[in-house]
Amino acid sequence: MLSAKLAQGSVPKLERPGPLRERVYEALLELITTRALQPGQHLVESELAGHLGVSRQPVREALQRLNTEGWVDLRPAQGAFVHEPTEEEADQLLSVRTLLEAEAARLAAANSGTAGIAALEELCAQGERAVADDDVDRAVAVNAAFHAKVMELAGNVVLAELAAQVDRRVRWYYTPVARQRGRQSWIEHRELIAAISARDEARATEVMKAHTEHTRATYHQRERT
Repeated sequence: MLSAKLAQGSVPKLERPGPLRERVYEALLELITTRALQPGQHLVESELAGHLGVSRQPVREALQRLNTEGWVDLRPAQGAFVHEPTEEEADQLLSVRTLLEAEAARLAAANSGTAGIAALEELCAQGERAVADDDVDRAVAVNAAFHAKVMELAGNVVLAELAAQVDRRVRWYYTPVARQRGRQSWIEHRELIAAISARDEARATEVMKAHTEHTRATYHQRERT
């Protein structure tokens, strides 16, 4: 049952004003991305509607949209299920992520000023505290914010738009290995900050490539460790 999967109070009731259809979609996508709803989990419209405090219609519409985007599988005579990504799917997306992030790191090294460096350092400190507190959800959120900040500092709108298209899925794949990556991930972030601060484009590219490849390798090893 869905009620047994989601902690009490973890799903806030949605506000009625505004585009309810979009709010339901975003709420369900966030629950999938953070793995509050696990891959393979059966999604019952009535239960989801009850948790979100809405009717079944916007839930049905959201599930159809999520199916189109590959987050949910709609199976005839069975219902909706959270998509279970294959190893190949994850590998392809994380490989593309490496290319995007490496270019963002290079551009950030070329363009960043003191304010940008300070923002990265603050996010890194937050991530280190989350790891020390064993707060996986917080670590995942701050990790996403750190990479988004690097992308922002790169100053390339097209690159940022492409990265935004894969950001949710990167979080999806990162969540199950966040604890395993742990402190090492933030050590690598510190190395990246140093390269960006030194305006060393080649070093920033190299560090980011290695960092994202470590995450990709850890994801594939997760069931064997």
